[in-house]
Amino acid sequence: MEFRWRYQDAQGREVVGPEVAFADQAEAEEWFSATWQDLLDSGVEQVTLLCSESEVYGPMSLSPSA
Repeated sequence: MEFRWRYQDAQGREVVGPEVAFADQAEAEEWFSATWQDLLDSGVEQVTLLCSESEVYGPMSLSPSA
């Protein structure tokens, strides 16, 4: 199993983001904690964590006001 992030705009449409995969959920969340501001700056407005193709949680807004 691999974990990865799905990147979306505010309407839930998929947008391009870094294509990185992680061995476990903790690694994925640690990476996200370090890069969420860069993702927001590049146009990503929400993310969903996936394990293989199953949703673990999300969508989660990156907006500080949400």
